[in-house]
Amino acid sequence: MKRILLIVGGGIAAYKAAELIRLLKTRGYAVRCVMTEAAHHFVTPMTLAALSEDKVYTTLWDLKDEAEMGHIQLSREADLIVVAPATADLMARMTAGLANDLATTLLLATDKPVLVAPAMNVRMWGHAATARNVAQLRADGVTVMTPDEGIMACGEYGPGRLPEPPAIVAAIEATLAPAPPKRLAGRHVLVTAGPTHEPIDPVRYIANRSSGKQGFAIAAALARLGARVTLVAGPVMLPTPHGVDRIDVETAREMADAVDRVLPADAAVMVAAVADWHVEPSQQKIKKGDATPTLTLAENPDILATLARSPHRPRLLIGFAAETERVIEHAVAKRVRKTADWIVANDVSGDVMGGADNSVHLVTEAGVESWERLPKDAVAARLAERIADALEAAS
Repeated sequence: MKRILLIVGGGIAAYKAAELIRLLKTRGYAVRCVMTEAAHHFVTPMTLAALSEDKVYTTLWDLKDEAEMGHIQLSREADLIVVAPATADLMARMTAGLANDLATTLLLATDKPVLVAPAMNVRMWGHAATARNVAQLRADGVTVMTPDEGIMACGEYGPGRLPEPPAIVAAIEATLAPAPPKRLAGRHVLVTAGPTHEPIDPVRYIANRSSGKQGFAIAAALARLGARVTLVAGPVMLPTPHGVDRIDVETAREMADAVDRVLPADAAVMVAAVADWHVEPSQQKIKKGDATPTLTLAENPDILATLARSPHRPRLLIGFAAETERVIEHAVAKRVRKTADWIVANDVSGDVMGGADNSVHLVTEAGVESWERLPKDAVAARLAERIADALEAAS
């Protein structure tokens, strides 16, 4: 029998914990509950105890339980810890590694998988601080579900509703399912991500727009399949994905040098938006004056084309093409011109750069596959599986 430790946070969606417990019990799970202090305002310990058929734990200061190190035992006896609802406050405290109540203490003391089901006001979910916290939790290996969209208890409409209990149960079952084979175990995959910054003077630079989100998601997906992943990242403020080795660079020439140093690799996924040109930077800030300064541009190294000609060329070389018109036509031509194996092309004329979703075209020697618009994590997972297929076929 699998054991679920359910942490109930203090939000109006806490009432749905009762239905979640009922569904889990009917599927044969043992459920033990922990409530935050705020959760008591929305649901009672008696309700959860009756449904779970077990004691409900509410405080770090229970003399009997803590004499036996209860928070350690709670975390160790579970097969999975589920936080539902996970409020913005609770997620922030998890991210910071705080241990100021029973819930956060056992989360910090556990080595078991953790599944988080967020629930909060739409503006709280959309806040930059929450986005950072979600990204960090995922980088730490926590599974964070995407909240539902709909009418809030406060009357607003949008994303932030707790996923419905059946969806949480499905996520629990997926998390507890036997781990898929590590298809990329023993493989080394190089990923580049983010922009490069080419300095003009100490305060200005030339850059391409790139959030790095797609490249970081690809690195994470490859690591989940067991690959040893080296991520060469331009200047972005993103947490390093779990299990990934990261090298930070600023300029295109620094990125090219880093790529060369980490070879050989079985595959390379060149997602970075590398600036095409650089200038000889001024050592001092260029002052605004009567004359407009003249910038003499020089070409940066073509990292993808150079890698294609390298004696250590990866067995599978994948480039990215960010286009604003004639997307497929330009991507097909780029694959041939760069002698890459695949090109992943996307139209960046909308909100792709910095956004959460992407719609890509996979260009190979066999033709073009157009994928539906997906979250960037889903694009990454799909591409990682295709990379595993290709490397297995080539073995």
